[in-house]
Amino acid sequence: MASKSMSSSSFSIPTKSWRYDVFLSFRGEDTRHNFVDHLYNALDQKRIHVFKDDKELSLGKQISPELLQAIEESRFAVVILSKRYADSSWCLDELAKIMECQDQMGQKVLPVFYHVDPSDVRGQKRDFATAFEQHEFKGEMDKVNNWRKALTTTANLPVSWHISADSGLVLSPFVDEFISKLNLLWRVIKVYQP
Repeated sequence: MASKSMSSSSFSIPTKSWRYDVFLSFRGEDTRHNFVDHLYNALDQKRIHVFKDDKELSLGKQISPELLQAIEESRFAVVILSKRYADSSWCLDELAKIMECQDQMGQKVLPVFYHVDPSDVRGQKRDFATAFEQHEFKGEMDKVNNWRKALTTTANLPVSWHISADSGLVLSPFVDEFISKLNLLWRVIKVYQP
């Protein structure tokens, strides 16, 4: 991996070869067979190379190292925050890694608030508060605090989408807008890379 270099007259963004265009982070039981499948298929039809855990990992392999590597090798991370996302320590570990990659490698993070209020994620209220009570009960407060910080940072990102329960299953307009913004971000990134 190239490193950042800075001199008095120039600054260059690190160049990196990305294996995936998009990494999807989601809580399977909330979104896998509806929203995530629809989004994955739409991105795939546009020839956007997407990592989705049940499409890329072979059965029987250890999930953790492969998933962490896939996060590191993805240009964008789409984090689909749903009611039960924070129940999963694995989802929270993914999110912490995603935010680390944003800070260290320039990965772009795009949150989708799926049937949750962004302020509940930001402040870890309602379903998120309940999940964190369980995590705190288990201990490992450093890890829990890292997860809280990752959620708050994600909820405060300037580009995000909120899909309310009222929107039903009409996801096509969202997917079209999402792909349009993804393409715009892609073009902007290419302009600024050496």
